[in-house]
Amino acid sequence: MKKLYLSAFFITPLLLAAQKSVDLDKYHFTVQYRSLPLLKIDSTYRTYDVQVEGTRMMEPFLQDLSPENSVRLEGWKKLEQGGHVGIRVKLGDLLPESFAVKERTESVKNLSGAITGTRTLYHQEVVYSFDATASIEDYKGMHIMDQELASRQYKQVYNSPEFAIKQVAEGYFLVNSMAITKDLYRSAVNRAMHYLSERISDNFGFREVHSNDYMWIIDSRKHPEYTAWREMFTRMSEALFNMDANTPIEGVREKMKPVISYFEKIRTMYTSSKRHDRKIRYASYFNLAVLYYYLDDPQSMMKEANGLVLNDYDSRDGKGFEETAVWLKNLFQQSNIYTRHFPVNTTDYRGPYEKEKTDVSVTQ
Repeated sequence: MKKLYLSAFFITPLLLAAQKSVDLDKYHFTVQYRSLPLLKIDSTYRTYDVQVEGTRMMEPFLQDLSPENSVRLEGWKKLEQGGHVGIRVKLGDLLPESFAVKERTESVKNLSGAITGTRTLYHQEVVYSFDATASIEDYKGMHIMDQELASRQYKQVYNSPEFAIKQVAEGYFLVNSMAITKDLYRSAVNRAMHYLSERISDNFGFREVHSNDYMWIIDSRKHPEYTAWREMFTRMSEALFNMDANTPIEGVREKMKPVISYFEKIRTMYTSSKRHDRKIRYASYFNLAVLYYYLDDPQSMMKEANGLVLNDYDSRDGKGFEETAVWLKNLFQQSNIYTRHFPVNTTDYRGPYEKEKTDVSVTQ
């Protein structure tokens, strides 16, 4: 009896201490969803075409490039012409602006590795610029936006190979101007087309997004919620892992009901103003806010964010969630799409001048 009494004497304070403190650790996860257009545009538009115009001086270099083929608006169908949205690209000249010879001195070593002297190497440095713009309008002639793709204010530098003779370096660009200009122009145009694809996909497209995020998990083994909390995270992880951009998430919401109920119950069990209770409530509000974000439910996310602020434990997270919830709600309203999980079948899209796809039945 004495041993049991002594055990209880030492264990009881430890249990009480475990309930008075809680260690939280970040639980990282990856989830997939589809981005929605950042700019307001007619939600029935799903086809586009790209036309590229160069200058007379750059025309010989442009003929081999076909830059319009590399422009991609994700989630839309590309047409040769006559799309709902037309993208008109103007490519400027690639212009050398200054020439200079730079030198570099290095040590000369013999076969034993000993320094026997120095030598000077020379290369030519050419500062050049390039400009490109895109104008976007719909098939009705309504101007949508202009996008700068490259600016002459951004100076770029070409460095020639190194030579032991200064005069060879000085004349390198002049002797090889056609080949060098072709390579520089190709790189400049490719960068502009890549940047254009990024911007139009952000503004109008439907990307498949893989997001890395985190929630809070209890890391105190002696805490009474340690096991149950982790069981909920196992359920949640399986459901989030199976989410993808092309599949509606109604089934995921159903699987999340026990998880949501558990975190809501936590706040009714730990109600005091003590630090321990505020901290565990903070984790509950935080986790639910993140969960509702990926369940496309900004209204419920806002509710959890408000709770975070009022809970008065790192209320900055609550204010950040409030801003995110408002942004997501506005994004849904602007695009007239209220989910970020749906299939995109670009082969089914038709331009405004194309005939609607019809089913042809064959009777045998």
